[in-house]
Amino acid sequence: MEQVYAVIGDPIKHSMSPQIHNDALNSYKICARYHAFEVKKEKLREAVEGMRALNIKGFNVTVPHKVDIIPLLDHIDESAQLVGAVNTVVNQNGTLIGYNTDGIGFYRSIQPYLTKHHDKTEVLIIGAGGASRAIFNTLAKEGFSHIDIVNRTKERAMKLKEICPFNVQGNVYSLEEIKNVTKQYDLVIQTTSIGMSPSVSEKPLELEGYISEQSVVTDIIYNPIETAFLKEANQIGAKTIDGVGMFVHQAAESFELWTGVKPDISRMKQIVYEKLRGASRC
Repeated sequence: MEQVYAVIGDPIKHSMSPQIHNDALNSYKICARYHAFEVKKEKLREAVEGMRALNIKGFNVTVPHKVDIIPLLDHIDESAQLVGAVNTVVNQNGTLIGYNTDGIGFYRSIQPYLTKHHDKTEVLIIGAGGASRAIFNTLAKEGFSHIDIVNRTKERAMKLKEICPFNVQGNVYSLEEIKNVTKQYDLVIQTTSIGMSPSVSEKPLELEGYISEQSVVTDIIYNPIETAFLKEANQIGAKTIDGVGMFVHQAAESFELWTGVKPDISRMKQIVYEKLRGASRC
């Protein structure tokens, strides 16, 4: 009997998750199909119980349900507890277990580009939302010990830092305060939605003075592939990483949780790049 996997969210029609997961399922000859379901906030509980009743083997969770779904699940893995959000659910014989693969997915996407030891890498994270929390906690867990945060609302960033259970040093700045900071970072991570299509000319801050040609700059936005933020980093000469890597790696982590199979990352990337701009860039 064909198994079923899914993603739930609202909106969901533009999700590329069905394409990459169905291709992986076909590639590994797994008798299963992955579907996208639009679920309104007020219908979330019914949807989750429906997943359980229909024995859907696993599903992804995207906005706006990543936090609200937590009390509806039976168990929450440490990865989701750290972040306070779930993006992957595994159905083990009717028991629904929530995970978060965003943080580890991001870390996997930047690993090949890091040249310094983690404890020597100066990191700046822009933003203090859910993605920032996942990334901050994961990097701290992986041994990055110097992480600054800049956010429009300083209080939110301070709370993010305070609840991290790992030993990490760093400052918290507002967007105004960081203008007076004279420091160059080895790794800059843009986690906000600023610069996402259709507002492609917007940037959360100017990079001049904060990075050098030895820096790595990444933006978790993948539409457009090269944001205005990354364009500026390229002009300065820094190494840039677009958001496709994080999207694909977090999906691969979900796929492995469900099936026990490590999917082909390069193949997943190719599908996303071809969909976004009609050309492979792997």
